[in-house]
Amino acid sequence: MREKLLELLEEKKYAEVGAILRDMIPADAAALLEELPEQKMPVMFRLLPKELAADAFAYMNGDVQELLVRAFSDKELDEVMEQLFVDDTVDMLEEMPANVVKRVLRHVDADTRKMINQILNYPKDSAGSLMTMEYVDLKRGMTVEQAFERIRRTGIEKETIYTCYVTDSRRKLEGIVTVKDLLLSPKNEVLRNIMETNVKFVNTHTDQEIVAKELSKYDFLAIPVVDAEERLVGIVTVDDAIDVIQEEVTEDMEKMAAITPSDRPYMKTGVISTWKKRIPWLLLLMISATFTSAIITSFEGALAASVVLTGFIPMLMDTGGNAGSQCSITVIRGLSLGEIRYRDVPKLIGKELTVALLCGGTLAAANFVKLMLIDRVSVLVAAVVCLTLMSIVLVSNFVGSTLPILAKRLGFDPAVMASPFITTIVDAVALLIYFNIAKLLLGI
Repeated sequence: MREKLLELLEEKKYAEVGAILRDMIPADAAALLEELPEQKMPVMFRLLPKELAADAFAYMNGDVQELLVRAFSDKELDEVMEQLFVDDTVDMLEEMPANVVKRVLRHVDADTRKMINQILNYPKDSAGSLMTMEYVDLKRGMTVEQAFERIRRTGIEKETIYTCYVTDSRRKLEGIVTVKDLLLSPKNEVLRNIMETNVKFVNTHTDQEIVAKELSKYDFLAIPVVDAEERLVGIVTVDDAIDVIQEEVTEDMEKMAAITPSDRPYMKTGVISTWKKRIPWLLLLMISATFTSAIITSFEGALAASVVLTGFIPMLMDTGGNAGSQCSITVIRGLSLGEIRYRDVPKLIGKELTVALLCGGTLAAANFVKLMLIDRVSVLVAAVVCLTLMSIVLVSNFVGSTLPILAKRLGFDPAVMASPFITTIVDAVALLIYFNIAKLLLGI
């Protein structure tokens, strides 16, 4: 498709290009434009039908949006901004330089500019910064027929019309009613009799991750956002929640890998920026790993007395790190999904220690067979290694299950307590356990 369109553009067969683009889904059109050479993007964008162009624009990443805005004439910018929903406009402006933002704001009407500024003033990653103010509001005294008239009159400017919100004269949220409710009710039925009054809502300062969880939990298409006085100020739709979930998962993955989270796509992030995000953590982990070296040095005499012990150090440290990582990632996921609460800590620790005994016992048994048949070490050396293995798995699971919970309790992101930190802690503890068991059993 890309090659065919580029070929048609080179031959200046714009009518054929327009015919191909006309029936495309906005997200597909956006993806197609992003794959084009930069000089071809504005040309292709101008061949899109007006409504499709605005919808596709909302799906593009910030760099492409900025490139197009710079290429637009004032008339083209007016047309795009007229079709964009306010929350999509805000998302775009947050990633653009000040001079581009000023130009965009000059091409929106006063009411839209006011809404944009209001959303931009909410804390980053809050429901207020995520919401759109384009929703259908109704009054409890309206009949079904009057409600449909209002939806027809105002709905074309709204992001969603399926769920409508019933408010009083002060915009206080009183209930919700869906188009399904309206369709299945007599046209003279009053909304107060069919609206749902037990409404789930979030506050403007609610964290966006909590908002996404609420939408997922209740299977909502949208959730209302209210201010401190429970006045309706906007809604968060499910498509925005999906974006939040993707961002949060990416952020957690980066933290678990000891990388400072980035808002930019990987291919759009420069080498220096990537270096800056990785090197502080690598330096910290390198310094913390010196404790491992210090422990090995302090037991140098024991290692000299039984050199065979040295060969099993990597296996023991790796096994402990792997067990701790498995446990911590499971706990972090449970915390993020709300499956684990503080009252569950004793039960959680008990469960993980039981699992550790089973896993450690299995690993120790398998390793004992290997040590005796393949490595052909003495029974005492095999006992040292296997007892250490069981002990390390127990300690690893305890550390992996408690550190993320402790981090959350102290107000830190549990993800930072994942693999790198836990592995470093477990490595040091593993060596201490190993050498002390060796001293006890082997008398070295």
